[in-house]
Amino acid sequence: MSQVLIERIEAFIVDLPTIRPHKLAMHTMQQQTLVIVRLRCSDSVEGIGEGTTIGGLAYGYESPESIKCNIDHHLAPALIGMDASNINAAMQRLDKIAKGNTFAKSAIETSLLDAQGKRLGLPVSELLGGRVRDSLEVAWTLASGDTSKDIAEAECMLEIRRHRIFKLKIGANPVEHDLKHVIAIKKALGDKASVRVDVNQYWDESQALRACQVLGDNGIDLIEQPISRINRAGQVRLNQRSPAAIMADESIESVEDAFSLAADGAASVFALKIAKNGGPRAVLRTSHIAEAAGIALYGGTMLEGTVGTLASAHAFITLRQLTWGTELFGPLLLTEEIVTEAPVYRDFALHVPRTAGLGITLDEERFARFKRH
Repeated sequence: MSQVLIERIEAFIVDLPTIRPHKLAMHTMQQQTLVIVRLRCSDSVEGIGEGTTIGGLAYGYESPESIKCNIDHHLAPALIGMDASNINAAMQRLDKIAKGNTFAKSAIETSLLDAQGKRLGLPVSELLGGRVRDSLEVAWTLASGDTSKDIAEAECMLEIRRHRIFKLKIGANPVEHDLKHVIAIKKALGDKASVRVDVNQYWDESQALRACQVLGDNGIDLIEQPISRINRAGQVRLNQRSPAAIMADESIESVEDAFSLAADGAASVFALKIAKNGGPRAVLRTSHIAEAAGIALYGGTMLEGTVGTLASAHAFITLRQLTWGTELFGPLLLTEEIVTEAPVYRDFALHVPRTAGLGITLDEERFARFKRH
């Protein structure tokens, strides 16, 4: 059998409208911008990948424009002519020629996995070791900033059985305002739902020490990245004192970060994100570090569209345990799709396709309509 070679890798920026503005501590999203990678092989198989950021450079080191630029000019040229079935060799080459760029690398690794799955007639989850479940519980972010609106939205989600885990983005407002907002929502929902918060590093340690105590005492289950990722000693102190579990998110910019955090005891939960680790295979390396250290796992998101969401899901369904569920609701924020079949959400969970590759097909007409020229 002749070797299958990588012939072409192209990156496209796609701008999609969202159902509402999505408020973060550092940015308010008015739309979602995806970078879609299309990889073509010598056997005519095409693989699809996605690299998506939240708020561009307001959040991290890569933007949609930089992802596309670096794929076009640096990463793609390095892979042309390589064996398309040897994902390990391809990603090692990218790590050698480019530091960081984990979002861009994740999009490429996803496209290689999608192509290989299609070639072999296997779901991506089977290439990653084999699924141990078919669905993943999915949280929903309440991001209107209005307490009564957030309560009504949560009640609706519970009634239609779409979500029973809710996360609140806080930190941009005064601490007392945020605490009042969160506690009121938890009181209204009671035991019907898990309520969690994401501070996106916006508190200093003095604020966080008290706020974590108050939140934990009022039934908040999980507190995500309350202080700066740079303040490692502070993260350790918070993790030791908070009655609610502390989750590391921005602190994990690489697999190496995960090892360091685990060694220091800086968090009791890790947020897993394929984009921040460099791909589905890389995020599983982080999960193995966490499991060995007794750290619980949560399937995080960069609010990807369907391609990136299912790439994450195929990795997450191979994990032995996801104690805190996932946050793979990105497609539900979008009013338009670029795939022929939207992902299936029902009974509080995302159901992961068993078809070959990621289990998606691009809708060429809609892809062309929303593609940035």
